[in-house]
Amino acid sequence: MRVDFKLNGAPASVEVEPCEMLIDVLRDQLQLKGTKRSCDVQVCGACTVLVDGNPTSSCTTLCADAHDREVTTIEGLADGKRLDPVQRAFIAHGALQCGFCTPGMILAVKSLLARHEKPTEETVRHYLRGNICRCTGYVKILEAVMDLIHNPHNYQ
Repeated sequence: MRVDFKLNGAPASVEVEPCEMLIDVLRDQLQLKGTKRSCDVQVCGACTVLVDGNPTSSCTTLCADAHDREVTTIEGLADGKRLDPVQRAFIAHGALQCGFCTPGMILAVKSLLARHEKPTEETVRHYLRGNICRCTGYVKILEAVMDLIHNPHNYQ
């Protein structure tokens, strides 16, 4: 079947089997390797992409469900060589170690900030509850997000 959607701001069209998961199409057909596979059961957040701005587990989402929708992957955040403010905040605060969870975390934060202009730390923690990091202990991630919220001019 043919699936047409907007991918990282550009039109995309793929031929898929009805049972193909979005993560497989992104990684294997479209060569967007930033979306990570980990649990395959919508628990860890490593495969998070944005579908119409909403954090979505691409490992449990059929590619067919992306038809006529807008999908954003980590590769779609940078403007040319200029990283997105969330990406720059993560780098500035060392909010990554192995980096495996980072794309999903960053996309979840993008969705959060699109919905809440000045979220509290409690709101940030709640919003990121679906993204697991086994390396950082979350301290640097929270520092990066809170600094971005309180000092956005530092990352423009």
